[in-house]
Amino acid sequence: MCNIIEITDFAAPELDLYARISETQLLRWNEPKEGIFIAESPKVIERALDAGCIPISFLSERKYTEGPAKKLIERCGEIPVYTAELPVLTKLTGFQLTRGMLCAMRRPALLPVREICANAHRIAVLENVMNPTNVGAIFRCAAALNMDAVLLTPGCSNPLYRRAIRVSMGTVFQVPWTFFGEGREVCHDIWPRQGMKLLREMGFKTAAMALGDNSIGIDDRRLKELERLAIVLGTEGDGLTAGTLAGCDYIVKIPMSHGVDSLNVAAASAVAFWEISKSIC
Repeated sequence: MCNIIEITDFAAPELDLYARISETQLLRWNEPKEGIFIAESPKVIERALDAGCIPISFLSERKYTEGPAKKLIERCGEIPVYTAELPVLTKLTGFQLTRGMLCAMRRPALLPVREICANAHRIAVLENVMNPTNVGAIFRCAAALNMDAVLLTPGCSNPLYRRAIRVSMGTVFQVPWTFFGEGREVCHDIWPRQGMKLLREMGFKTAAMALGDNSIGIDDRRLKELERLAIVLGTEGDGLTAGTLAGCDYIVKIPMSHGVDSLNVAAASAVAFWEISKSIC
């Protein structure tokens, strides 16, 4: 049975998750246990539920409770569905909801790198990618172009920030991922030294996306013949650190024209994943 609750008081504490708590605070809400994230739009929420994420409550434009999201709400039983017209929700949250719905959900526990990569052959490693939009776009590319997993260094934006989830179209719930340092692999120098060591132990060769005198093309045959390959992508602007470049097996570039020397990290990921996926039978 649906539990539809009309919003009459902006200050109601049950609305704090949507109105007065930052995403960083939500991330740490239940420390030392996992925190909370906000999923936006019925399609994204559906993918989160399909992945086993546990809902806490909904915030929904009134018309959606009897429209596109009705089956979604019914699927979640009696959890609260706080509702109002769109202008009221926009005033409450400070932004206009995409497709009229948010859902507060419990963060799933992250698995260690070895478990995420146990059966993987092509993975992406993100080094200090700090823009949630870029993180979300990379995940969408990874899902579409046959990447088996995504690993993130501790300096990356969290893939379960609302904007990253929305830009990814919910593929953050479909592509296995974790941060270096989760589970038993925690140490003070997790990346690049320990992270690279871990990748080598699992049989991965590493290909850093960067320009350099010794760069090879992303279409180089040697990359396609590798059994396990990690594509390493760097932060916006500065790219990969010197330590990471020194530790990778290959430096890889995307050939370009018209004097352009680089692409946005999300665009570069799409090109790299597409080319590398051609080697997958």
